[in-house]
Amino acid sequence: MSTQRVSDKVAAQLRALVQERQLQPGDRLPAERTLAVQLGVSRTALREAIAQLASHGLLTARVGGGTYVSEPAARARQALDEPLVPYLPLFQGDPEYRFDVLEIRHALEGATAWHAALRATDEDRARIAQAFQTMMDAHGKDDPTGEAEADAAFHLSIAEASHNLVLLQVMRGLFELLQTNISQSREKLYTSARTFSPLSDQHREMMDAVLAGDPERARAAAHAHLEFVHTTLRTLDDNEARRARASRLPSPHG
Repeated sequence: MSTQRVSDKVAAQLRALVQERQLQPGDRLPAERTLAVQLGVSRTALREAIAQLASHGLLTARVGGGTYVSEPAARARQALDEPLVPYLPLFQGDPEYRFDVLEIRHALEGATAWHAALRATDEDRARIAQAFQTMMDAHGKDDPTGEAEADAAFHLSIAEASHNLVLLQVMRGLFELLQTNISQSREKLYTSARTFSPLSDQHREMMDAVLAGDPERARAAAHAHLEFVHTTLRTLDDNEARRARASRLPSPHG
């Protein structure tokens, strides 16, 4: 039996388990090791099944935090995710689409920062501060995926603090797209001290503005950050293209 068919079978077992135990949205499933033993399957097949059900909006897998029955809002988010799925290989394969994503982020994140500054609770502020620290700690560990996840999580922590359900669901629906965008950007932006330092300062300013409850400052900080990313990437791309053209010129000594 193929791995895919095994994961399909395990996904069906997980659906049945949720129904049999009458698990409600927000309820946690048993730990992965325990669940694999109970179902008599490998942890690899179990993970694939969980990922499959998460993609359908039925389960939510939190890194290091277990697997949960999705809240209705997560299922609504899936309706936003699905139209993007066919385009993800295109976004991932053509760096130019980074700039389309940045335009969308520019429109969304100014609004989320504004509302977050007005509405953030003490718990929200603590999460934002923790997400910022996690992002800083992730730098320099030669783990671009981990850095990308920490970066996106920081931006999403501000979106969560906006307490605007529509903004939050759209931002979450774009999460994978943001991950792609940030991963591509990091290869060029975060390998240079000249760009990492201002990016860190910009993220800190976003956080400080939200924590200070200053919506105008928060929105301006979000816009300034994304404008810097956009402009810097364009400059880096232009410089690379110029060097590539120069490398194709015949040698004057040839």
